[in-house]
Amino acid sequence: MPPGREWTVAEATRWRELWQSPQATQWDDTARGTVAVLVVYESAILAGEASAWMAQEARYASEALGLTPKAMAALGWRIAESAE
Repeated sequence: MPPGREWTVAEATRWRELWQSPQATQWDDTARGTVAVLVVYESAILAGEASAWMAQEARYASEALGLTPKAMAALGWRIAESAE
């Protein structure tokens, strides 16, 4: 995780979840900042400490990372079904 702040256990867990997501296969190291701010914004939202602009920025970050169905469609991404 990027230096500069003390990360909580929940934030570290979310960081790992995001980097293990199917979308993460399409990210490079330049996505680290966007992932980090998304984790911070989500943490603030869930704690009830976020302002409206933080919630909006979280949405923008999610879209930039291809984490929403709309963003995935816009990027032309599809998650293939596993052969189970």
